[in-house]
Amino acid sequence: MTTPPSRISPRPSDLGTRAVELLAQLVGIDSVNPSLVAGAAGETEIVAFLQTRLMASGFATHVVHAPGRTDRPSLVAIAPGAADAPVVVFNGHLDTVGVKGMDAPFTPQIDGDRLFARGAADMKGGVAALVVAAEELVRVSSPIRPVLVLVADEEDASLGSEAVIAVLPELGIHPSVCLIAEPTDLTLARSLRGFAVVKVAFAGRASHSSQPDNGINAVTHLGEFMARVAERAVEVRATGADLMITVVRGGEAPYMIPDSAECLVEVRTVPGQVAAQAAAEIETLFESRWDARAEVLECREAWQLDAAGSAADLARRLGAQLGTGSTFDAPYWMEAPLWQAVCPTLICGPSGGGLHAVDEWVDLGQVRNFAHALVAVCEDLHVGASPNLLT
Repeated sequence: MTTPPSRISPRPSDLGTRAVELLAQLVGIDSVNPSLVAGAAGETEIVAFLQTRLMASGFATHVVHAPGRTDRPSLVAIAPGAADAPVVVFNGHLDTVGVKGMDAPFTPQIDGDRLFARGAADMKGGVAALVVAAEELVRVSSPIRPVLVLVADEEDASLGSEAVIAVLPELGIHPSVCLIAEPTDLTLARSLRGFAVVKVAFAGRASHSSQPDNGINAVTHLGEFMARVAERAVEVRATGADLMITVVRGGEAPYMIPDSAECLVEVRTVPGQVAAQAAAEIETLFESRWDARAEVLECREAWQLDAAGSAADLARRLGAQLGTGSTFDAPYWMEAPLWQAVCPTLICGPSGGGLHAVDEWVDLGQVRNFAHALVAVCEDLHVGASPNLLT
């Protein structure tokens, strides 16, 4: 992947160097998500490390645990400053996927301008840039008040962001805008797809397979349904959405007509579609002679960048600094819809390659450029007519 051209002039404080140094420290801390890998370390150590650092930089810090989970902490670090200054949330996640097949996942290896380690791109490179940029904005008395929200469990169920969002009012935080530094190759995200996982269950009637007419074959009905899904998927994909069956179960033994069968249908939605309605839409594919029902097991809604307002303005300014535009349509889900319910939200961050793979790496040039760009843009923001608006 190529690094977008930087329009940021180097500073004596060398934000880029500090960001890379912090990144190397962060990837050296095991923060594999225990919801994905049983017995994994989780976020406790990395939260403690960042809390110590940010307290020393003058931030007021709060550790927020997921409900009933003292082992799943997130960190909120509030910069000192005027209470009426517009709040910009710098958001990133601290958990990573597992390390199976990796020889030294927590030892950073640098090859040219690439840093290899688990979490390097997804997304400790973005987190490192956010932290050093927030520290620099405090040092230069920026007109905005950065609030770092570094969360647990993004890679699984978003327990961290949901817990933090619930306590923001108690902490006196009323954000004007949220920037999520997920890996985008420093291109502004324009949209991301939502998803739903739908369980479809078929009921039949058991009988001996030598007398199939005495039973109702649930697996046969499932097979007919699978064919209908494949046909509909062609139409769905033409809209940018997607539809597929990923898990199938049915039958217990030979010589028996199966009386039950089920499958999992994955639906990928685009902005304007409602993921929560996926079960009802799946049911339109049913034949009246089937005894079938559909149930949404989990879903998340799609998201798109606002056309105007504080997120659109910050995206425009950040893109101008980085030489990029709002052109990235993410096929997968990120936590922007959760934050969009709180305040206008945008997504932009450094990337590399091998995300969730054994050879994960981040482009250090992008990490450095991103840190510089954040400071340059936020130094130039001004308070609008309302303290909750940026102009």
